[in-house]
Amino acid sequence: MQPLTILNVRIDDVTEDEAITQIAAFVEAGGPHQVVTINPEFVIEASRNPAFAQVLAAADLATPDGFGLMLVARMRGSPLRERVTGVALTKRIAAQAARNGWRIFLLGAAAGVAERAAQILQETNPGLIIAGCYSGSPRPEEEHAIRVLLAEAKADILLVAYGHPKQDLWIARNQPLLRIPVAIGVGGTFDYLAGIAPLAPLWMRRIGIEWLYRLIRQPQRWRRIIDAVPLFLWKALRER
Repeated sequence: MQPLTILNVRIDDVTEDEAITQIAAFVEAGGPHQVVTINPEFVIEASRNPAFAQVLAAADLATPDGFGLMLVARMRGSPLRERVTGVALTKRIAAQAARNGWRIFLLGAAAGVAERAAQILQETNPGLIIAGCYSGSPRPEEEHAIRVLLAEAKADILLVAYGHPKQDLWIARNQPLLRIPVAIGVGGTFDYLAGIAPLAPLWMRRIGIEWLYRLIRQPQRWRRIIDAVPLFLWKALRER
């Protein structure tokens, strides 16, 4: 994997196929490993949050999840080969898990959402083993109880949907004790899988304007959109 660095954040130049191959190797090797799905908001947050930046730097795999990353890489003459989003990666992991007998645990999102997402994944991937679902929260006072729950579940892959940077910081704090082979922060993926938050139309995703779809549907996200689009592009291009 040939990484690209944008604003001191490493992004691994991996395709979906390569990411799945690497994750399979992590499962085979045993834990703990942390995977992060980098998008422009991650990069901006890391520039403000040294603890988050450290977690991203230490990740075992950092996939390129965000059209802005692809655009900046292309403008720098070092294009990333493929975008690997949290939703797509989760679907591919579920398919591979059904074939390999991996146990998956879904942690986070609102009450009932992880269960619905798990049901959808099992319907599309017969034989998929869901080790458990729990909403919980990333608050430190809940960590011990969640670790006990996860220890009993004996998961091979843990998907955490608390949103960045909370989910990634949570994984970094707890993985040394959990030692689950693979833990991944997946943001709003459970909401998308469960149908709570619809994906942008395919044509908008292809040209990289999902942010506009999200802004229209959720105007309260305007601060996040500023981070993900104009601020990221200005800082990333200014860096060069």
